Amino acid sequence: MAPPLQPLSANENNLDIRAITEQSRKGMVKKMNAFELLKADHDKVGKLLKRIDETTERGVKTREDLFTQVKSELDLHAQIEETIFYPALEEADATRDITLEAYEEHRIVKQLLTELESMSKDSEEWTARFSVLKENVEHHVEEEEGEMFPKAKKVLSKEDQETLGTRMEEAKAKKAQAKRA
Repeated sequence: MAPPLQPLSANENNLDIRAITEQSRKGMVKKMNAFELLKADHDKVGKLLKRIDETTERGVKTREDLFTQVKSELDLHAQIEETIFYPALEEADATRDITLEAYEEHRIVKQLLTELESMSKDSEEWTARFSVLKENVEHHVEEEEGEMFPKAKKVLSKEDQETLGTRMEEAKAKKAQAKRA
C-alpha cells in the first residue's frame, strides 16, 4: 500500500502542485483523474435533482430527504472545487475568466440552497425556487464540462490532473469520515 499523501502546509487550502506531483512520481499517491471525479459528482447531483423535480408538494418527507442529500453533495463538491481545483486554474490566462465565473455561480447556488433549506418543502414557492436552483446547477455543469474542462486539460499536465483528482478524492473521504464520527 502506498504511503498517504503528506500535508503540504498548515493551511490545507494551499495547493502546491509541484510537491504533490513529485509524490505522485514516486508512487506515493493513488491516481484519480480530476475530471472523472468531478463528472461523477455532476452525474450524482443530476440524478438527485431529477428525483426531487419529480416530487410534488405532497411528498414533503421525500423532498426533505432528497434535498438534504443534494445539499450535502453540492456543499462538498463546491468546497473541493473552490479549495483545490479552481485555484489550480485561476492563474492561467486560458482558464482565469471561466474560473472566476464558476466561483460566482457557486455563490448563487449556495444562496439558493440556504433559502431552500429554510423554506417549507410543501409550498409552490419552494418548487419554483428549486427549479431555479436546478437550472443554475445544470448550466454550471454544462459550462464546466463543455468549456472549462477542455481548457483545463490544455493547462494542466496529466500528472497535475491526477494530483488534483487525488487531492479532491482525499478531501471528500476526509469530510465523509468526519461526518460519520
